[in-house]
Amino acid sequence: MKAVVQRVTEASVTVNGKVTGAIGNGLLILLGIEDSDSQEDIEWLSKKIVQMRIFNDEMGVMNLSAVETGGEFLVVSQFTLMASTKKGNRPSYIRASKRNYAEPMYERFCTAIENETGQKVRKGIFGADMKVRLLNDGPVTIIIDTKNKE
Repeated sequence: MKAVVQRVTEASVTVNGKVTGAIGNGLLILLGIEDSDSQEDIEWLSKKIVQMRIFNDEMGVMNLSAVETGGEFLVVSQFTLMASTKKGNRPSYIRASKRNYAEPMYERFCTAIENETGQKVRKGIFGADMKVRLLNDGPVTIIIDTKNKE
């Protein structure tokens, strides 16, 4: 499971001209899922993201989590995070899970964030052609891979 976590002052997802999810200050999480991902990956990743101290304290030091600052969460499924660019110029998405596995995993991840934070997670629409808008704050962008826990 891979996540691109971006600290934002605002972010939204639009599908067919309709906003399906929007947040103010908080985290935009782009989530990629592969077949080897498990509930253990969901639990580890959701806790890691929720507890990550990437928001400024009163001294301007990144020392607070999204929860501590009242930040919101927007989660967008993104199979292209699982792209392999090893050969040629056309990325291969063979590692990305198919919908029947990935969608329930995506929903469980969103539920895990909700359980960790006690707040509703905003979402895109799984598998839809989405337009994502964001205003990255910092910019702060963190990439997390549950298979490579650095």
